[in-house]
Amino acid sequence: MRLLLALAILALSPTIAFAHTGVGDTAGFLHGFEHPIGGSDHVLAMVAVGVFAFILGGRALWLVPLSFVGMMVVGFALGIAQVGVPFVELGIALSSVVIGAAAAWGRPMPVALAMGLVGVFAIFHGHAHGAEMPDTAGGLTYALGFVVATALLHAAGIVAALGAARIVGRYGKVAAQVAGGVFALAGVGILAGWL
Repeated sequence: MRLLLALAILALSPTIAFAHTGVGDTAGFLHGFEHPIGGSDHVLAMVAVGVFAFILGGRALWLVPLSFVGMMVVGFALGIAQVGVPFVELGIALSSVVIGAAAAWGRPMPVALAMGLVGVFAIFHGHAHGAEMPDTAGGLTYALGFVVATALLHAAGIVAALGAARIVGRYGKVAAQVAGGVFALAGVGILAGWL
């Protein structure tokens, strides 16, 4: 229970938006790890993926986060190769709105569709990581850093939803749906400049 609380606090704590180029160690694993957890737009989307996967349940519990991570790596490769992807920042900001809204909706969805939904937004997140990676950074260690951080944030969303479900019993899915709505509203707040 203490671990669950610690993960939830870590995942939901507001952070200063240092998720973009030039702040701190920009040379390897540590910077790659800090990038997804350094900005509220990234944190909201990553945790929302975990909550969304929990709501869908079954195979989606691991396939949806895995899809996000896999497509994020594709986006990273596009960013490194300087392949232009339009509306990257808007896609990142919309990711928590759309994924959170899908979680709040709470209706059954084919796993492949859910994987595709999160995968599209993962490309934007990955592209930002790749495009903003300094030339001096070790690409593999930097990528490993943001992949590990992303997976941990997904896990935090799943663990928090599982913990809430255990606490509130049969209303666990409803609690997760409410959390999805909060992520969507927070994403709107980021888009509007309120957060």
